[in-house]
Amino acid sequence: MIHAGLECGLLAASHPHLDMISFGPDIRGAHAPGERVEIESVARCWQLLQAVLRALAKGTQ
Repeated sequence: MIHAGLECGLLAASHPHLDMISFGPDIRGAHAPGERVEIESVARCWQLLQAVLRALAKGTQ
């Protein structure tokens, strides 16, 4: 079982014309007292977000 994409599903219900993606770090026990995140996966997500934003900025010029 994974915890992912809920927000995209909620937004898509009211904005079906939008293209959306969902990504995030590896989290264990989300929203529970023992919730943990894999630090290396946070770094990978940060690198991905920066690359996507760079690509989007280039596409709008």
